[in-house]
Amino acid sequence: MNEKLRELNVEFLFSAVLQLQTMEECYDFFEDLCTVPELKAMAQRIHVAKMLSEKKVYSDIVAETGASTATISRVKRSLDYGSDGYKVVFERMDSEKKG
Repeated sequence: MNEKLRELNVEFLFSAVLQLQTMEECYDFFEDLCTVPELKAMAQRIHVAKMLSEKKVYSDIVAETGASTATISRVKRSLDYGSDGYKVVFERMDSEKKG
């Protein structure tokens, strides 16, 4: 993990997220925690990441998500050079679908 992120408040946030057990709890928690634009921005980035991981092209991603090419490029950089957080989540989601 990026050492710049490692602090008490971030760990408290992550511990809180790990307590959520249902989709409804997630909706309630994130509605309380985030503004609507913040939540939509995070949802858009993970959608972009999923499409990039499926080797979709930028034009298709823009058309489906409405994301800017700058956002797509930032997400692509995270996928290529980040901490593999997206990869872990997508692998677990895929295995859950199959399982």
